[in-house]
Amino acid sequence: MPTPRGLTLATTLAGICTYLNMYATQAILPSLADDFAAPLARTSLTVTMPLLAVALLAPFVGAISDRLGRKRLIVGAAFALVIPTLLCASAGSLEALLVWRFIQGITMPFIFAVTVAYIGEECDGADTIRVTGSYAAGSIFGGFAGRFLSGFVAQLGGWRMSFVALALVTILCGSVIAALLPLERRFHASTGGVRSILGGYAEHLRNPRLLACCVVGFGMLFSNVALFTYVNFMLVKPPFNLAPAQLGLVFAVYLVGIAATTIASRLAARIGRKATVATVLAMAAIGLALTLLPYLSAVIVGMALVTAGLMAAQAMSLSYIGISVRRARSAAVGVYVTLFYIGGSLGGILPGVLWPAFGWPGVVAMIYMAIAMMFVASRFWHAPAPFAGPAPFAGPAA
Repeated sequence: MPTPRGLTLATTLAGICTYLNMYATQAILPSLADDFAAPLARTSLTVTMPLLAVALLAPFVGAISDRLGRKRLIVGAAFALVIPTLLCASAGSLEALLVWRFIQGITMPFIFAVTVAYIGEECDGADTIRVTGSYAAGSIFGGFAGRFLSGFVAQLGGWRMSFVALALVTILCGSVIAALLPLERRFHASTGGVRSILGGYAEHLRNPRLLACCVVGFGMLFSNVALFTYVNFMLVKPPFNLAPAQLGLVFAVYLVGIAATTIASRLAARIGRKATVATVLAMAAIGLALTLLPYLSAVIVGMALVTAGLMAAQAMSLSYIGISVRRARSAAVGVYVTLFYIGGSLGGILPGVLWPAFGWPGVVAMIYMAIAMMFVASRFWHAPAPFAGPAPFAGPAA
């Protein structure tokens, strides 16, 4: 039986509304720094806080969902996300904004992680691939749309109105999801105890093949967050002098990730995962060098190459998780997601240590270190069975 179109649209919107909010402050960091009279690097914590919340909560979301069900958690979390988003708009200090951003992050994994589980249970065969691909496209588009919308609205009405706009779009997405997402039919509540869950995690943390995947994911989001956070501070200064709306448009390069994962899948089918990762990381390294040039066109092309390379590397690591473990694959994805978002959290913090003294070149040097770490980790992947291509999306988006 074909998958209903409403299910496809609802799961796509679930991806959009999560990542619409997760990275939205990246385009308004200079505005936040001016309004709160805070160091530029400190405002980057508004990106780190939701990522940290996701990292802390991700290991437990699957277990909670396995007991409580799917749709009501997805819909409830989407509407719950609106509350801290609106409270962000009323924040009287940077510290208050950080608290509300953290609370936003608490709701997010109940949308994206549970949606992935829902798709896996409710769809069959080719429909699983198609719906998952639509969800992946939605998550990537949401990552762009949040940055673009916040920058555009901030230029028209200030950064506080950006959060109001994000809340309105989130309400719309939640309403459509509630109306169109069918109630789960194949869900069976889990009865496993806490000891069984923790045992699965402990086993995975002793698996070097899985940990190698996690290192690639860690390095990917570390690099992505560092790039898209600190490049703003460079682009608002001479010779670029970009306004918030223009910064939002720069984030259109994020959309290359949709094509990058597809192309990487085809390349891996020919030359294997290891060689593909080496290729895409080399492309990212070249793109990173271009961002050091004092020309906006070079910076944009460089950002596009880095984004494509990082997302392709992530696709390869996600596709290897199922091969690297024999049981408790959902727990394995949980380990990956946790380390993935820990990497993102640190990507918003650690480059700030170098920024005051070294500026953008210091951030670039740190990203190069992360790319080198990803390359070394991928060398520890053992040769798997013939490559069948990764799922279009089986885990987190950047």
